[in-house]
Amino acid sequence: MMRLLLRRLRRLSAASERSFSGLPAAQVRRTFLDFFRDQHQHLLVPSAPVRPRGDPSLLFVNAGMNQFKPVLLGTVDPRSQMALWRRVANSQRCVRAGGKHNDLEDVGRDGTHHTFFEMLGSWSFGDYFKEEACRMAWSLLTEHYGIPADRLYVSYFGGDASSGLSADQETRDIWLHLGVPASRVLPFGLKDNFWEMGDTGPCGPCTEIHYDHVGGRNAAALVNAGGAEVVEIWNLVFIQYNREADHSLRLLPQFSVDTGMGLERLVGVLQGKRSNYDTDLFTPLLDAIHQRSRVGPYGGRMGAAPDAQVDRAYRVVADHIRTLAVCIADGVHPGMSGAELVLRRILRRAVRFCAEVLQAPPGSLASLVPTVAQTLGDTYPELFREADRIADIINENEGHFLSSLQRGSRLIQRTCLRTGSGPFPAAVAWSLYRDLGFPLDLVDLMLEERGIQVDRQELDRLVSHEQKELMSVVMSPAQMRAEQQADSRPRLLLDVLSLAALQRAGVPHTDDGPKYRYHLENGRYVFPACQATVLALYDGRSLVPEVGPGRRCGVILDRTCFYSEQGGQSHDRGYLMRDGLQEVLFSVEAVNRAGGYVVHQVTVPDHLRTGDQVELHLDQAHRLSCMVKHTATHILNFALRSVLGRSVQQRGSRISADRLRFDFSVKGPLSSVQLQQVDRCIRDVISANQDVHTLEVPLRLAGAIQGLRTVDEVYPDPVRVVSLGVPVSELLDGGTDRETSVELCCGTHLLQTGSIQDLVIVSEKQQVKGISRIVAVTGQDAVQARDMGRALTQEVDSLSARLSGSSPFSLGSALQFSKEAGALSDAVDNMPVPQWQRRELQVRLRATLRSISTAIRKLEARQAAERAALLLRRRGQTELLVDAVETDSPSVLMKTVNQLSAAAPLSHVMLLAHQRHSGKVFCACQVPKDSPALAASDWAVAVCRRLGGNAGGSALVAKGTGSSSDITEALRFAKDFALKKAGR
Repeated sequence: MMRLLLRRLRRLSAASERSFSGLPAAQVRRTFLDFFRDQHQHLLVPSAPVRPRGDPSLLFVNAGMNQFKPVLLGTVDPRSQMALWRRVANSQRCVRAGGKHNDLEDVGRDGTHHTFFEMLGSWSFGDYFKEEACRMAWSLLTEHYGIPADRLYVSYFGGDASSGLSADQETRDIWLHLGVPASRVLPFGLKDNFWEMGDTGPCGPCTEIHYDHVGGRNAAALVNAGGAEVVEIWNLVFIQYNREADHSLRLLPQFSVDTGMGLERLVGVLQGKRSNYDTDLFTPLLDAIHQRSRVGPYGGRMGAAPDAQVDRAYRVVADHIRTLAVCIADGVHPGMSGAELVLRRILRRAVRFCAEVLQAPPGSLASLVPTVAQTLGDTYPELFREADRIADIINENEGHFLSSLQRGSRLIQRTCLRTGSGPFPAAVAWSLYRDLGFPLDLVDLMLEERGIQVDRQELDRLVSHEQKELMSVVMSPAQMRAEQQADSRPRLLLDVLSLAALQRAGVPHTDDGPKYRYHLENGRYVFPACQATVLALYDGRSLVPEVGPGRRCGVILDRTCFYSEQGGQSHDRGYLMRDGLQEVLFSVEAVNRAGGYVVHQVTVPDHLRTGDQVELHLDQAHRLSCMVKHTATHILNFALRSVLGRSVQQRGSRISADRLRFDFSVKGPLSSVQLQQVDRCIRDVISANQDVHTLEVPLRLAGAIQGLRTVDEVYPDPVRVVSLGVPVSELLDGGTDRETSVELCCGTHLLQTGSIQDLVIVSEKQQVKGISRIVAVTGQDAVQARDMGRALTQEVDSLSARLSGSSPFSLGSALQFSKEAGALSDAVDNMPVPQWQRRELQVRLRATLRSISTAIRKLEARQAAERAALLLRRRGQTELLVDAVETDSPSVLMKTVNQLSAAAPLSHVMLLAHQRHSGKVFCACQVPKDSPALAASDWAVAVCRRLGGNAGGSALVAKGTGSSSDITEALRFAKDFALKKAGR
């Protein structure tokens, strides 16, 4: 009895200690940031958007370190503020759904998985290392948050013999020195305690701090065991190695610290909750969901408990609406590829749980957005600003999916009834995905609820086959071979060790100022050659003093006039000439920039050595085309804002020599009138031949310029400002109220806008809801597009005039008009013409085609009636009518059969129409509804096969084609076949 009482007392004591802090989530976040800023001199930096900055390896930002990869890789622009950072802390919004880190399918099954979460992080870039990082972490957790030290365990890297890595004894000793008992300092291997950025790149051992929710015991055996009682709360990574392509490890020249602690889990610990969904980050959302649903309140049940499915739905919807709100606010919208496709899956999962499990009415999901803004908006104020737009996008996407959801649910139910407990047919699952837009993981989930699994092997085969088919449609065999060859080429990007070697060798950063040194001379742009010295050569693995003939290498010069790919603009093309070898050209294939060095990718035709003197020559036509497109992009951006308002935000751009692409936020597609207004604004700026002004200014001053346009990038300091028509100095002084285009931009631009000649928007369409993409051409391509637009307009006018003067039509002329209108419609859809003009011509042609189609139907019906009446007068109403008619229209033939059958409902009717000039034969037939002996499809197939063709249809109506020089025998066969089937 006494032992039982003591156990109860211990449980009560543990329960009272669990909520040792009780801090609200906002204060937990604030305490973390204040601790590192005020006590340890860390710079607080804003969270990056969840769309990665220039990192195609990621769908979403999924860790706090993502935005600092340029620092860790050594590629950061030395002129940017980021290059100066040594101690940094922040709270980073992260999404783990899709890609390597994917928690989507686990969300709702427990209380800890999320697709969106906040990562509290601190970093040291070449400043402090292991001891300081451990001391700070222990102090924050035990002294400031008040977590009892006896609830905490730490793990460290215990070494790996196969990798030649010894145990991180240094970290173990640090924890022991901080007072952590040896029994709570636990070694683990590569899987748990060695962090790697990727297959190659920076990496190192890590130490993790774990929390025991129960307490009052030795829980060392439960660390990293995957249970819910002992959980990791903070990971401290010590980045000291670089993983090479051959899997070997090399010490980095500069050691860094990267720590990350999930806010949601920390708040759960501090508020005494094992489920994150029981904290104040989620309870307002769960309450709001309950108010909109037709089920009971959230009860926190999991697993096989009664009503656990309802509580799972609560957790899924609460998680997913946070993800949707944050992603849409950051410019990621539900779509059909990449991150957009993942977000579409998340939205459709949330809609399904809302509608079918929580029984919430349409619109409920979007109505939760204000609650998300209330819980997260103090830290991420864009959620307040964008709340209406977020709700509109969610509502529209929900509306598209709801009808498909109902049809899909019925199809799953019918299929399950048919197949019983056996595997769900892969073909049906694939149809749900392909035809109704069901994410495959949602199909799996709905089947799991019924205790059924899909035929996974067959489904994987269908997915693989579809992907191959898609690639064969998108790419020709030659393109696929070129793509494979391009992928197989070694990438000549400087790695962190090579960058460090350049710095140790004292190689100065590349002076690329000459890329801006060009001028107008007699109306022509002059791009002077640039003299330079080879400072370093990179062979893809290391710096080398010499490269032999036929080898690819990266050439680093003291100066260059080549533009390296950045800011959406393609890199320059051209060639180098080596002193003493002027007749041999070293073609520059690509130009990229890393850590202040410009790397020219070259396949050398002859020896090239460090110290060689070279002369650089641009492909001037390519450079000028890029300059035209880049300045035109600025004008386009300005024109869109002028017409649509300041809410228009640039979401991406791509500038190449042949065309420009511009993505921007807008509620829906532009109307023809809006496109014309944008077109006029663009032409006004071009015709005014405005001067293009550029000036490098301190970033702080540039940010104060009225009307400045920026995008989500890390800018250098000082930064280059590009302004049209107004000198940058006037904008800095505030001496003008004139509205103009002014942007931060490192690209190469024209000196006067008149050099563009013309700009034409040839395409504008919504990529996803709320994001439109414009494709435009300039110069002679734009002139030709306008000429083509005028020519097509004249053709449409001519067709309209001939149509109005040709009434009443004959069927032949109507069909010819239809053919002409269809060909014109295809030309308007596909030829490069002004988009506003395309829209107007499409409207006119659709109306014309409708009018012609109506006339054709009437003329066909009239001809069919005449032929049917003639046959009835000649043959009467007989039980079997097989005959030939004169018509070159299969539609008239079918309508004649229909009219005969309507006049004589008990007749079996088949008509053939012989095209004597070609030998082709059209066939059509219809039988009475109560004609079990003779199916129309069987009859048509038999006759058409006799004619060397084929047919199809239903039991009542069918049609087909064949060919013959004489149809007499075919008519006789058709009659005999019908009589034989009827038993006569």
